[in-house]
Amino acid sequence: MLNINSNWTLFLDRDGVINKNIDGGYVLDWEQFEFLDGVLETMPKLARLFGRIIVVTNQQCIAKGLLTEEGLNEIHQHMMNMIELNGGRIDAVYYAPDMESESNTLRKPKNGMALLAKNDFPEIDFSKCIMVGDKLSDMKFAKSVEMTTFCISTSYKNSSLVDYKIPALGAILEYLNF
Repeated sequence: MLNINSNWTLFLDRDGVINKNIDGGYVLDWEQFEFLDGVLETMPKLARLFGRIIVVTNQQCIAKGLLTEEGLNEIHQHMMNMIELNGGRIDAVYYAPDMESESNTLRKPKNGMALLAKNDFPEIDFSKCIMVGDKLSDMKFAKSVEMTTFCISTSYKNSSLVDYKIPALGAILEYLNF
């Protein structure tokens, strides 16, 4: 059981954690965005526990010319509004719009989005952060700044990067002092 309080920050990946992944594609407009089961019911509970909730998401669809940053921001605003209407909150969304490259420090598994969040919220203590993701790149991102990791996946059976495996976001509540 993790003893979470308002000094803790929750980092969430978007696709595969909050909304359904589109296999081989991207969420390019709000009509394609589909909340995963239980997310809207879980977010208010997480909002009561964590001082901050931050989304960090790789969105190379922008670099590929499939979506504009304005379009992505509209999707994120709708997502945040729906979560808020259901009693939850997201304090900030950070995204990496570029293709993967050695020089790109934003895109997970690199930790640029975590550092941006700490710059905007200086009270963030990475040792009091949890990252929930569905890929090893999310886990590497989190471990590079010493966050606790929750992986929504059954395929990473023995990875030292994964502290906890859960089937869906709502299952994290079993590990928290809720």
